[in-house]
Amino acid sequence: MFVSVVIDPGGRESASNLAEVLTANGFERVQHACWESVTINDEGLVTLKQDIDRVTDYYDIVRLYQYPIQDVLAITTLYKKKWRRVLVRPPVKKTEN
Repeated sequence: MFVSVVIDPGGRESASNLAEVLTANGFERVQHACWESVTINDEGLVTLKQDIDRVTDYYDIVRLYQYPIQDVLAITTLYKKKWRRVLVRPPVKKTEN
């Protein structure tokens, strides 16, 4: 599974803690606030989310882009200490009569 994590930390300590968690979970930094992994599995993703939850506070924003999840793109966001997930499906093709 491919997972990209984009972080918007509320402070320097949170940024440092998130970088440490992502590195420990096998992620590679590809841009200033973007980390990626192609080796993480479902169990690793659960652990990652728990670790992220542990080191973040109310002001941190974390967004995970996961593909494939149920054959679609999943966007999971931690905002104000609450996780939300959206599944992005391809458009439905219209059939002609």
